[in-house]
Amino acid sequence: MTNERRWLITFGAGLVILSIALYGLHYLIFHDIHHIGIYTLADIAFLPLEVLLVTLVFHQVLESRDRKQRMDKLNMVIGTFFSAIGTQLLTYISNNDPNLDEIRPQLLVNDTWTDETFQRVEGRLKRHPCRIRIEDVDLEAVKRFLGSREEFLLRLLENPVLLEHEAFTELLRAVFHFNEELQRRPGFSGLPGTDTAHLAHDLERIYGLLIREWLDYMHYLQENYPYLFSFAMRTNPFDETATAIVG
Repeated sequence: MTNERRWLITFGAGLVILSIALYGLHYLIFHDIHHIGIYTLADIAFLPLEVLLVTLVFHQVLESRDRKQRMDKLNMVIGTFFSAIGTQLLTYISNNDPNLDEIRPQLLVNDTWTDETFQRVEGRLKRHPCRIRIEDVDLEAVKRFLGSREEFLLRLLENPVLLEHEAFTELLRAVFHFNEELQRRPGFSGLPGTDTAHLAHDLERIYGLLIREWLDYMHYLQENYPYLFSFAMRTNPFDETATAIVG
């Protein structure tokens, strides 16, 4: 038996003994067992309602508040990722998407979007093939970019907050894996077609995860942080006229 469990049993037994002692003291003073019985039965009768209030109402309120705090912390981490890596990486990858023009107009998020708009665009993204023209990708430049942020990626992967978000964790794993693939290659000229196809598949995996995560993050910002959403709109990686300058 652990010390914690032993302490809980001792504490519970102490409360029961204290209750019996107080009832005994009440009887010794007033000699009214009828009065003790009435109030004891009333307390027992109220106990199920008390359990209901504590477990179903108060617990749900506390759980909801705790969940919101966890989501706020998680989205702070996601926001840091997009500031340091995600937005720039998404811009570069999407520019090498041969089918980008099919979805670009639908990704120009603005403050008039509703929940239904985000859901509709999310459904459209699920049908988008997320292909990459790997022959147009400067893998050496991507290698330098991700390599310079390897320590940052490691710190993100070590963050326990990410356990709450499987999709974002999977995105980080995909980016980290692709960086490992790039760092292990001394160069990219003359690679066999099978290896080039492998790298293309890894990058397309990142693209599919990244674009959906970006849309979810934009939705979160719109609902919770208008000033951050304003900046995210002005630096939208799918907006060819995007600028941080407020015009």
